Amino acid sequence: MKVGIACPYSWDVPGGVQVHIRDFTEELTRRGHTVSVLAPGDDDDDLPPYITTVGRPVAIPYNGSVARVAFGPRIAARVRRWLVDGEFDVVHVHEPASLSLGLITTWWAEVPIVATSHSAMRRSRAMSAAQGILKSAFEKFAAHIAVSEEARRTVVEHLGVDAVLIPNGLYVDRFAVPPRQSWRAEDGTLSFLGRLDEPRKGLQVLLKAWPAIHDAFPRARLLVAGRGEIDEIRRGIDPRHRDAVEFLGGVSDDDKAAMLASSDIYVAPHIGGESFGIVLAEAMAAGAPVLASELEAFQAVLDDGRLGALVPVGDASALAAEAIGLLGDPARRARYRAAASLGVRRYDWARVADEVLAVYEMAVAVGSGGHTFKLPGLP
Repeated sequence: MKVGIACPYSWDVPGGVQVHIRDFTEELTRRGHTVSVLAPGDDDDDLPPYITTVGRPVAIPYNGSVARVAFGPRIAARVRRWLVDGEFDVVHVHEPASLSLGLITTWWAEVPIVATSHSAMRRSRAMSAAQGILKSAFEKFAAHIAVSEEARRTVVEHLGVDAVLIPNGLYVDRFAVPPRQSWRAEDGTLSFLGRLDEPRKGLQVLLKAWPAIHDAFPRARLLVAGRGEIDEIRRGIDPRHRDAVEFLGGVSDDDKAAMLASSDIYVAPHIGGESFGIVLAEAMAAGAPVLASELEAFQAVLDDGRLGALVPVGDASALAAEAIGLLGDPARRARYRAAASLGVRRYDWARVADEVLAVYEMAVAVGSGGHTFKLPGLP
């Protein structure tokens, strides 16, 4: 099958959607399919051979973050050329409700289109204002996927269309790496991963909880991975607890896996805007017990607390108390680790790719033109 995938966000800026598309492209290629990915970016960027760029992206605020997207007449011409040259059997657009490549590709594609929505938003003035434009585009979809119930609810509430639920994927076995002893601590290692300049990732909640955790376990350490103003954040930590916090900056995939494998607790203190939480699944795959906010998306990944601990959103005191309890209870951590090692298999690409390919096959059989369906046996 020849598959064209439209990525809405700049490929050179790390993000969950880009990683999802990268790994899925790798899986399809491994299975013998031909895949081309269209993404914002410059022609001289150092990119994989399957990437076609459409030009320099612009940064816009989106869902509590900053998205680097591409839009406009010049971009549309490049999209049309990519579609003509690709001769695709199916086109897969990601984040079709954003004003980026997914929407432009939908307008011009003449082959069956599958869409995947990743975002969860309870209120969106932009989506409400563009409702008419989006609905006309969405009528072309042969199928619509949502990565979580939260993402599905967003498209249902804002645009009145339904979607089949297929979660984000990961290569589970790639996270089965040994811990890095230099990151281990006698009283336990906690870790956090996320963009430091995005309040919705909740680092500020974790750092507020850290003094109580560190007082209870003075030889514990906290690893913080992610891009942002590290010096400014470090200065805001009480000097008595500052040296036990290590900022790693942006990390490679290998370092991320090693950090998670080295963690006695992976902490996800996010305060909103999450539709899935792939890093929770990554931590589970690496064997790190998870402590997360009670966001609906996180509750789903952790099976309402069976696969990891949950605390009220934004409650630093509750986060500290739960972390202290987990550090002092190795048996409980072991139970979470054992349950999560089985539960995380649901997100392995071996299964997730099968489900997406089944959507492709049905989309091609049905054709484009708004014939939305649900797969038998899927929620």
